[in-house]
Amino acid sequence: MKVLIKVEVRPTEDRNKVLQAVYNIFGEQRYKIEQVGDFEEIVIECDDYSCLMKFYNLLRKERILDSARQYLLRGRTLNTFTFFLNKQAAYVGHLSFCSYEYGESPLGSITVIIEASSPESFLNWLTPATVNGKPVNEESDPGDC
Repeated sequence: MKVLIKVEVRPTEDRNKVLQAVYNIFGEQRYKIEQVGDFEEIVIECDDYSCLMKFYNLLRKERILDSARQYLLRGRTLNTFTFFLNKQAAYVGHLSFCSYEYGESPLGSITVIIEASSPESFLNWLTPATVNGKPVNEESDPGDC
């Protein structure tokens, strides 16, 4: 499994606040800063599911597994999942999925790209389907997803 998290830091933004938004969703992670045109970009890369554990727990705490699953499926191509999170909501510790291309996050979004060797197992671990709000067919361990 490979996880890539990217977020732009606009000139009007404080880099530490943008970084805090990412930490609120994914926990403290090692990052690098890249210059992309007029913007800085915070980039986090990891090779296992450990950087997704806080996100995993927030999905359950906020009880949004079904909607999260739909966003992941919408952004799936073969073994890759791409989705976007609202940066402002993340700064206050909440998950809010958005569509990057529709400008739902005016200061840019947090882009998450996950490559999984077993996409179905990964999907059933991170965002299992639910019945009456309870997960069904949930993978208990992401293992080699």
